Amino acid sequence: MAARRATRPAVHREDVNVDFTPHTDKDVAFMLEALSLSEPAGLFAHLPSGARLDHDPGLPESMSELEVMNMVDALAKRNRSDLICFAGGGYYDHYLPPVVSALTMRPEFVTAYTPYQPEVSQGVLQALFEFQSMVCEITGMDVANASLYDGATGAVEAVNLAVAATGRSAVWVSRGVHPRTRETIATFASARGIEVVEHNLVDGKTAWDDSAEPAPAAVIVAQPNYLGVIEDYGRAEAVAHAAGALAVASVDPMTLGVLRNPGEAGYDLAVAEGQPLGNPLSFGGPVVGLFATTAAHVRRIPGRLVGKTVDRDGNTAYVLTLRAREQDIRRAKASSNICTNQSLNALAAAIHLAWLGPQGLREVGEHSAQKAHYLADRLVELPGVELANGAAFVREFAITLPVDSEGVINAMAERGFLAGISLTGDYPDLPRNMVIAVTEKRSRAELDGYVTALKEVLAHG
Repeated sequence: MAARRATRPAVHREDVNVDFTPHTDKDVAFMLEALSLSEPAGLFAHLPSGARLDHDPGLPESMSELEVMNMVDALAKRNRSDLICFAGGGYYDHYLPPVVSALTMRPEFVTAYTPYQPEVSQGVLQALFEFQSMVCEITGMDVANASLYDGATGAVEAVNLAVAATGRSAVWVSRGVHPRTRETIATFASARGIEVVEHNLVDGKTAWDDSAEPAPAAVIVAQPNYLGVIEDYGRAEAVAHAAGALAVASVDPMTLGVLRNPGEAGYDLAVAEGQPLGNPLSFGGPVVGLFATTAAHVRRIPGRLVGKTVDRDGNTAYVLTLRAREQDIRRAKASSNICTNQSLNALAAAIHLAWLGPQGLREVGEHSAQKAHYLADRLVELPGVELANGAAFVREFAITLPVDSEGVINAMAERGFLAGISLTGDYPDLPRNMVIAVTEKRSRAELDGYVTALKEVLAHG
């Protein structure tokens, strides 16, 4: 049936330039005439008075393009981008090989549209398939999706999958999981009537309470946790499966070359913040979420899943698969309504992983761990500085300072170091604590310089 078209009197335009976006006075007059309005304010007359601003908003005068550029440039210069980074918490300053930007910035990837038509999207689909395959390799899982928005989204989707799979409406979450991830889980859980039960840390590790109520759909642990501590994989997995729940691991992908992966540890789901893979810090984004699970839950995977097949001529081909799911059709019954992914960031992660290879991923983990332990050993020699706990760690660790950690971080910035992340706000029971992250990029001179700078800061109180 032909679409209906609204009828209105023909309006003739003369001498109106339609080649440029800015509206000229003639453009505005033409549109108002077509709408039978005398002034632009009539566009909003249908809105209730309470929704309309009844006073001057006090906006500044308009600026020229040059003035805007100068203002933005001045704002950007207020950022310190020259600090030597020892901050982590899920986002890390790793070396990014030039090949990542060289390939991801190619126009066929940067401008690629959603690959719903496989006949014209084989390149993007193959790249995402390779990304999925690599995520499965490093996590030890059977199947991975084509990525999610970020690590926190991945954790929320793991909760949604577990609730759908078990029919339960509660989850157990370690306090060692990233605070922002826990907040995101709590936000989405409250909207769905899911109860979140947090389990405390003792000496840096999760102290799981087997008798907690109600029974969980999922048990979520971070490996390593937010304090950098290596958690007991076996303990969390046993708690989950003894309770009839799914075991979920939120992992740091750059440590999977030196730590046992979730698949080997018997977990049902693995999620991760993928920023360290192929993505710069970029003042907070964009980033990419990793999501992988076992074959048993393949039909509950959120987002996109790219499959490998053959065309009618027997040639290898790639296509979005398992698309006839609740996410697309019966949305009211969906465990997830996410139908998209972070294609460009996932591509960057795949290129970075391919560049590293298994040996390179292991070397990154080994170098980061060795340098982190060297720095920790040097720092505890300073008066009043102690390790916050006695648990084993990889490339991130927490220290207790003799003074306020936020003041130390500010003072260290004046000396050229992004010293770490204060724990004061997220863990009130850990006063004067700071988490320090070390990557393979940090040199011996930078590590020693950090110790010297912190010694000076503490000496000045």
